[in-house]
Parts: sequence; C-alpha cells; structure tokens
Amino acid sequence: MEHLWGIDLGGTKIEGVVLDAAALDRPICRLRVPTESEKGYEHIRAQIGKLIKMISSESGLPLPKRIGMGTPGAIDPHTGKLKNSNTQCLNHQRLQDDLETDLGLKMVLANDANCFALAEATLGAARGFPTVFGVILGTGVGGGIVVNGQVLNGCHGIAGEWGQIVLDPNGPLSNYGTRGTVEAFIAGPALERFYAEQSGETRKLKEIVARAQDDPYAQATLSRLTDTFAKAIGLIIDVLDPHAIVLGGGVGNIEALYTEETRAKITAAIFNPRFEAALLKPTLGDSAGVFGAAMLTAN
Repeated sequence: MEHLWGIDLGGTKIEGVVLDAAALDRPICRLRVPTESEKGYEHIRAQIGKLIKMISSESGLPLPKRIGMGTPGAIDPHTGKLKNSNTQCLNHQRLQDDLETDLGLKMVLANDANCFALAEATLGAARGFPTVFGVILGTGVGGGIVVNGQVLNGCHGIAGEWGQIVLDPNGPLSNYGTRGTVEAFIAGPALERFYAEQSGETRKLKEIVARAQDDPYAQATLSRLTDTFAKAIGLIIDVLDPHAIVLGGGVGNIEALYTEETRAKITAAIFNPRFEAALLKPTLGDSAGVFGAAMLTAN
C-alpha cells in the first residue's frame, strides 16, 4: 500500500492524516474538524465523512480501500458495538459497520491508546523494542500493547486497560462507578482532588508539581503518584514484562516518574530483583494517535 490513511477520533476534534508508506514520519496531508459530540452520534459520523472528503480533495488522492481509526473506547469483538467510550453517544453503536456503509470502504478501528502505543513503538521513543506497553496518564488512565509491531486487542477488545485495575476496593470512586482503580488514584483530576483534600486548597496539577519542593501537600501528592504508579505498573510487568514502557498524557510529563527513586519503587513491586525495562517519554507528541491509526492499515 503506497499511502496510509488514519483518523483520530477525539472528544473535541477529529484529525486525519495521509502518510507515505515509504516515509511514515512525513505526512502528506493532515487536517482537523471539530467533533461536536454534543450534536450526537449521527453528527459525528457525518463529521468523519466530511473530514475524509476534505483529505481526498486536499491531497489529490482517491479514497483508499482501508482507513485506520483510533477511537475512545473499543469495539467489542463479539457484538461489533463500541463500548467504554467517554464520548457517551458512541457507546452501543456499530461505529465500524456504519462508517463502512457511509464511506464504501473498509475501516480498521482500535482504541486510541493502542494507536498511541503502535506509533511510539514504530516511529517514536520505543522504536526497535519487541514488546511495548504504551501508557496514557492524563484525565484518564489507559494503555496499549504492541508485540513485534502488532497491536494486541485481546479476547474482549480491552487489552492494555490497566487504568481499570482495582488496587483498593475501598479506594476513591471512579467515573465508571468502581472504587480504587488505578485511574481513580493517579489520573490528573484524581491527583488534584487528593491535593485539595489534604491541603484545603484547589490547584491545577502543573501548579502542584511546581510547588513540590516547599509544599508538603504537593510532596504527598507526588508520592501518591509514584507509589501507585509503581504498584500498578508492577502488575503489568509481572504479566507482560514489556521491554519498553512509554508514558503519554499530561501526567506522564511529570519528571518524578522517571527518577531512580521511582525505578526503585517499581523494582520492589515486581517479581524480579531488578527493573531493567526502558521507561520512556514519548517523542511524537500529539501526532502519535493519528499516526498510529494510519499504521493500523499497514499490514
């Protein structure tokens, strides 16, 4: 395939790209339209179709036989319906089937965290590693698994969803009604709530991090992050034992996650005397999702 087309379906924007298969890091065309999810499922479908037509016109290329797309949530392999999406109007919809009907071509869908992981494993920070766990640490917590350049979706389409692992059944409430999940402990909003509970003051996470040298509540918040991250990623290491772990999302930018102290905490959490996997910052920025979506069609 000479050109790879990809769509990144986000909560506020839908981005599309065309990549040259011989030079994946140099997009031929890259465009965006607003998602406008408040207008409902049919409108999102129409926006995706509109974007694809814009890309074809801008690039001068005919529509391909296949387009990859990263989605919030995942397609249930047994029902064909989308599930676990924070864009609520997408849940329980046959998004893949409907888009294939709309467009007259094959759609290859994967969770957006899987697309992030695939891009970083193919073109980014984890390039060359045989097994990669791509982490999303932001307003939510998710992940994707890439083995020898292939995304692992799993039997239920939920492979990599480590953010929903329950660490403490009596812990904080999650957005999904469960308690004590990884996401409920160390997603950005969860860390901000923890700081507010401890200090009585409301601050954004960036400010909390900046205050960590002198503010004991900020220090406690970062300790909560690194302690919980080490425990949670230790579960992934014990099961998958990835060669590289890439940390995306806003929380993933926090330097405390990459220190020797945090690596020591991870070592203490795993069934091995040493933690030797690469713990990496992503290099593709906001390109990772849409690049990874395009790469879904490469094989």
